[in-house]
Amino acid sequence: MALESTIISHGLPRPTNIEVATQVEAIVRENGATPATIAVIDGAIHVGLNESALQRIATDTNISKASIRDLPIVIAKKMSAATTVAATSHIAHSAGIAIFATGGLGGVHRGAQETWDESADLHSLANIPVMVVSAGAKSILDVAATLERLETLSVPIVGFQTNKFPGFYLSDSGFELEYRADSPEEIAKIWSARHQARITHSGMVVANPVVRQMDPVLHAQTLADGLAAAEREHIKGKAVTPFLLEYFHSHTNGESLRVNIEIIKSNAALAAQIAVAAQ
Repeated sequence: MALESTIISHGLPRPTNIEVATQVEAIVRENGATPATIAVIDGAIHVGLNESALQRIATDTNISKASIRDLPIVIAKKMSAATTVAATSHIAHSAGIAIFATGGLGGVHRGAQETWDESADLHSLANIPVMVVSAGAKSILDVAATLERLETLSVPIVGFQTNKFPGFYLSDSGFELEYRADSPEEIAKIWSARHQARITHSGMVVANPVVRQMDPVLHAQTLADGLAAAEREHIKGKAVTPFLLEYFHSHTNGESLRVNIEIIKSNAALAAQIAVAAQ
């Protein structure tokens, strides 16, 4: 099963990032699957990183962040880059990997009706047959609009032991899900049934809520303050998400970091269990 590298390079502070990356790969193995952390090193795509490559992604400050559109440029220029959900899904599918664990999905940004700002994650889910296990969409996004876009793009969402769509730091974003599954085996059967329905071109989202969510009051206040700070500092486009995630990290006394780490570990374990069940 696949793991993205942007969490390592841009999502977690140093040196916590390398510690968590190593622990996550161990969790995948403990659950019976083989971890394949994906990144680009000196222009070469790597599906699975050895210890030195993992260290480089975690410690090199020149590691860029690559979505699908960036891959040809990164490869041609022999750059090193961590891969987003979209790029990881693309590379995983090319390598024959169908299951992928991440933290939170990208989606429609707040104010997108004016900026047209939405993540390439949505289009990758609509066009790449990879199952993505996540803690829902990042709560800094317009979750309602993100769910509408996923429905329009015919991307199914299945809640794992929940009827609520998770909100990354929060176990419940306030939106209901139509479908749930209560075991990895049930999710594997749903994934397999796509072939019977001749749906082989698109992906699926497994929404796995965090067990110990952030305090909702703290979350709401931090988000409001972070959005205001981004506005003051004229942060726009793809810079908004890392800015807000860092704002959460630095203004919640370690609470957002705790939740972030719990999310990726839990999602990796579930994805590994699904991968084993799908064999």
